[in-house]
Amino acid sequence: MNGRLVQRSLYAAGGAALFLALASAFLLAIGHSPFVTLATMAGYAFGDTYSISESLVKATPILLCALAVILPARLGLITVGGEGQLYLGALLGTAVVVNYPGAQMFALLPAMLVLGAAGGAIWSALAGVLRARFDVNETISTLLLNYIAVLLVNYAVYGAWKDPASLGWPATIQFPPAATVPSLMGTRVHCGFIVALIAAVVLHVAVTHTRWGLGLRVLSGNRKVGTMVGLRFARNTLIVMALGGALAGFAGICETSAIQGRLQSGLSVGYGLTGFLVAWLSGQNFLRAVPIAILIGGLISAGDALQLYSKIPSASATILQGMLFIAALAASGLSTRRETRRG
Repeated sequence: MNGRLVQRSLYAAGGAALFLALASAFLLAIGHSPFVTLATMAGYAFGDTYSISESLVKATPILLCALAVILPARLGLITVGGEGQLYLGALLGTAVVVNYPGAQMFALLPAMLVLGAAGGAIWSALAGVLRARFDVNETISTLLLNYIAVLLVNYAVYGAWKDPASLGWPATIQFPPAATVPSLMGTRVHCGFIVALIAAVVLHVAVTHTRWGLGLRVLSGNRKVGTMVGLRFARNTLIVMALGGALAGFAGICETSAIQGRLQSGLSVGYGLTGFLVAWLSGQNFLRAVPIAILIGGLISAGDALQLYSKIPSASATILQGMLFIAALAASGLSTRRETRRG
């Protein structure tokens, strides 16, 4: 056990070294000092209270979308539908606000959040039904459903829900205070972050220490054996897909309400795809996804700050993020391959 831990630590260090090498080469190529730029990015991401809060704002939808990928993966399902589920959650949650903007907070806010989660759950469960009943590959179906969800949101904000006072900008009315997700300690970090942390812990316990979680592992390893002992693949597929989708949908309505203040085109900046990558970087582990999501959130936040204050294109941060994913996945792949050979 100690040997495996040492080996994984060495591969993690190797992945970090590979990232630093790739990042340094890229920054030198665009005419910037690697040490100064990376140190500046670290400061913009986690250097003070404001930077940390902005990093957590970015990390919240990423973490929720990562959890939406990890849970189905425990059943052997590979979904890439976090983006679409996020958009559908935002769409259904906004429907309540648009139709009842004057409602009281005790009714409007819970209804908005519940419908947001339900939107993501329904969108994900649709792919689950296709997988369970018709054996349609869930990776393909969730990918295609992403495009439909984005187009549905665009249809709403360019059409019936467009605010006449927005001067042509495709967006709904401003969310009233009664439909605004509460923030934490005067920052832009909202209660969705706390929900994401609680969800990560609860799902970890449920999957690791319960009979249901054991059933998921059995079905993932050998569906025929699972069926022989009374486990239902179709039922569990719908459960994990719906629960995962609910988390992504919740992320969508929280982002709409607390951060953007209205539903508009371009709601997400790739949170669903980033969540998918975080899920795989974490090794499909709910708890490990938390610090990785925060790290990626800090990288995205630092990219915005670099563009604003250091005149470095924000695309540079996206490229560095891609390099981080490549290095981490390479290290993880080599570690897994070595362990498989030994086993």
